[in-house]
Amino acid sequence: MALSRRTILLSGAALGGAGAVAGMPPAAGAVAGVPLATGAAAARPLRQDPFTLGVASGDPDHEGFVLWTRLAPQPLAEDGLGGAPSRPVEVAWEVAADERFRYVVRRGVSVARPESAHSVHVELSGLLPGREYFYRFRAEGHLSPVGRTRTAPALGSLPSALAMGFVSCSQYEHGYFTAYRRLAETEPELILHLGDYQYEYAKDTYTVPGGNPRDHEGPETRTLANYRQRHAQYKTDPDLRAAHAVAPWVVVFDDHEVENNWADEVPEAPDAEFLARRAAAFQAYYENMPLRRTSVPRGVDMQLYRRVRWGRLATFHMLDTRQYRDDQACGDGYKSCAAAADPARSITGAEQEAWLLDGFRRSDARWDILGQQVFFAQRDNNAGPLTVTSMDAWDGYVASRDRITRGWLAAGVRNPVVLTGDVHAHWASDLKLDYADPTSRTVGSELVCSSITSGGDGADSATGSHPWLAFNPHLRFHNNLRGYVRTTVTPGQLTADFDVLPYVSREGAPAHTRASFVIEDRVPGLHRTADNPLPSAARTTVPPADQGRQTVEQETRRP
Repeated sequence: MALSRRTILLSGAALGGAGAVAGMPPAAGAVAGVPLATGAAAARPLRQDPFTLGVASGDPDHEGFVLWTRLAPQPLAEDGLGGAPSRPVEVAWEVAADERFRYVVRRGVSVARPESAHSVHVELSGLLPGREYFYRFRAEGHLSPVGRTRTAPALGSLPSALAMGFVSCSQYEHGYFTAYRRLAETEPELILHLGDYQYEYAKDTYTVPGGNPRDHEGPETRTLANYRQRHAQYKTDPDLRAAHAVAPWVVVFDDHEVENNWADEVPEAPDAEFLARRAAAFQAYYENMPLRRTSVPRGVDMQLYRRVRWGRLATFHMLDTRQYRDDQACGDGYKSCAAAADPARSITGAEQEAWLLDGFRRSDARWDILGQQVFFAQRDNNAGPLTVTSMDAWDGYVASRDRITRGWLAAGVRNPVVLTGDVHAHWASDLKLDYADPTSRTVGSELVCSSITSGGDGADSATGSHPWLAFNPHLRFHNNLRGYVRTTVTPGQLTADFDVLPYVSREGAPAHTRASFVIEDRVPGLHRTADNPLPSAARTTVPPADQGRQTVEQETRRP
């Protein structure tokens, strides 16, 4: 009986052989037709499965994508090298037009080297646009799971639809990564990860008295070995691996991939070794993500802002709001801070800002989508006359936000939409030029995804009950359950479904669409189409033995 695509992708079915299609050139950076290791190297093969971290793809364009894996037979080895041998290992890869690999369109061999933690990045080009492909790896007798990926549509085409999901903030010890599995089960065509893929803390303040099966006692991530080991720990999770295998990802980091609330070369607290720590974090991030060679770190620098075009339907402007920002004003935190409006301050840096504004002017996309990390709209937490906002978000860089908003208006951007992570809750916002005037026209929309796990189970709440909504009328929705956002982008509208899970403190939670919104073509702003409170039967968030014993201490360092 034939296996379904979902069975293959989510269970990692075994691989079979296949023949190559004649006339297809080898991928850039790969060696076609090179045999696997022979001689002395073959006499000492990898004795354990090296594909424990799964497979991934990313950064698709109209003729290719990046394929990724990393060899780690002992993924939690303390030296961060995953138990791989201290020698190069040849890794064969195949790309096929079908999930059974009867029609292989490209194959080659890459070398996984110890100095790169035995990671493999295969950057492919010359494939057909708008096509689904399947891929796999093999090394010294071991076969990887199968991944599904796709090329973007042809540059001049206008696709009928794109199914895209976006996620952020997955802290291992805060709960199970079920949300990744539920998103994978919807079989999206593209996934954006907007930051805080992993957390640097040694031991978090979140506790479940009586024991948390996800607790870890590892060191705070400061060295290259620490960061490599932490990334490997996260990818041992089968739900995260399933999400990576189901669709290409486009990733950007936020703060916790390095440390909490860092800003350019300024750490949260004085630290003479911060730049070395940042360089180590960047190297481990590249080693563990499906990124193109343009993002290979150069010391303490890493090129991460970039564009992904989906024909003329959508252009994704992926931003980096950490590496070039001025330090947070007024000592960080929620403040009423005059310095936040200083026109000299920037969250993107001048070069990235110019790149973004130029992209607006050149865009022919129906939808221009900013994939970025921190809250874009104003979010005042004070009911009185003072405006009190987060200095870590765009509220701490008011002039920077204003220049970019006016930039998309001046360029005539047809449908600007900002996608955001970071704040561990679902939000939806209308965007304004003047947030002090509720009657001012809406000039764009912001969709904010909750966390995968960060903050623990959370709780459902009645629509409109959050107190900040009363004095921030442009904020249209809030929910504090964990989850992700699914979008369907068409030429005529963008639909956003805010999916939530009733709990993450135990495995197997179902997904529930808590609310849905539509943004119409050429009509800035959000229109709610569904409001679905969580059924009361789903609100039991912990097993009976733990009722009344779960505690969550909120971190003061995070918004």
